[in-house]
Amino acid sequence: MSAPRIIEQILDLARWAPSGDNVQTHRFEILDEQHVRIHASDTSAHCVYDLDGHASQIAFGALLETMAIAASEHGWRMDFTRQQRAPAFDSELIFDVAFTPQPGLQPDALIPSIAVRAVQRRAMRTRPLSPAEKQEMEAAAGPGYRIRWLETPGERWQAARLMFHNAKLRLTMPEAFEVHRRIIHWGVTHSPDRVPDQALGVDALTLRLMKWAMSSNWGRMATMNTLFGTWLPRLQMDLLPGLQCGAHFVLQARQPLRGIDDHVAAGRAVQRFWLTLTKLGLFMQPEMTPLIFARYIAEGRAFTREAAVQARAERLRPQAVELMGGENANAVFIGRLGAGPAPAARAVRKPLAELMLR
Repeated sequence: MSAPRIIEQILDLARWAPSGDNVQTHRFEILDEQHVRIHASDTSAHCVYDLDGHASQIAFGALLETMAIAASEHGWRMDFTRQQRAPAFDSELIFDVAFTPQPGLQPDALIPSIAVRAVQRRAMRTRPLSPAEKQEMEAAAGPGYRIRWLETPGERWQAARLMFHNAKLRLTMPEAFEVHRRIIHWGVTHSPDRVPDQALGVDALTLRLMKWAMSSNWGRMATMNTLFGTWLPRLQMDLLPGLQCGAHFVLQARQPLRGIDDHVAAGRAVQRFWLTLTKLGLFMQPEMTPLIFARYIAEGRAFTREAAVQARAERLRPQAVELMGGENANAVFIGRLGAGPAPAARAVRKPLAELMLR
């Protein structure tokens, strides 16, 4: 097979890497037969969950790791460098990727998991994870990381309760409302560039109410919150799923993440962890907002114009820190996982042609 065709196959598989809210803000530019440039823009300018760009940087790391795994199928090794740019341009990252044939390189066992990896927001089975499963996932994350498992009934209740309370921040914050309205794809089970409404994990009535509220401005949503409260969607999307899983987990870095490159490296670990649990027949749902909002509070960052929401986030921070393992735990990623049927609805990806720069 020709080298250009191999590169296209690698990129076609790499496009299945996780992308926050399925926004896919990266673009590929093929420079020559064995070199690709990735133009990656974070969502800090318009997403309250990514104001410091770290969530996007982790996603870019996951993309790079997926490229490395995909390249191994052809006996190619992947290396990359990030172009150093002025601080004003940190929201737009450029990665130069080089592929090199490496005799004897075996296809990575995670290749079959790339395209089937998905987010499961609905109930999972509560069977405990086996020691062998946990050991394999811990090894996949790599020596620079460790896993804090929350798997007893009491620990799962602690995590589910935090997610339930934290969800009120999402649902009563106008900045989050704008994100949700932009990224939900209504009336579909699969979406190439957003999140399908059928994948949200709520019943038909709640879904209709959500769609009605989001079809107008923030005022309508605020009115619905006042009249009906937020307990029903939080119950269905956070509390019950938080109890109905095998475990919650916190991926912790052994050293503090100092900058962009550390977050990109963490994203590579996250992707290997996620693909490994997929290979084991498990599913996962990220639970990142407690970590993100706790970090904003620690940094003194005002992330909403609603003073009551900011104050509620400050009150919730000690619970989030405890869940993550303490102030110096260096939490990178939080989620819940377990066995169960595959999700019937999921985000897919844009065709490779739409992700290419010519």
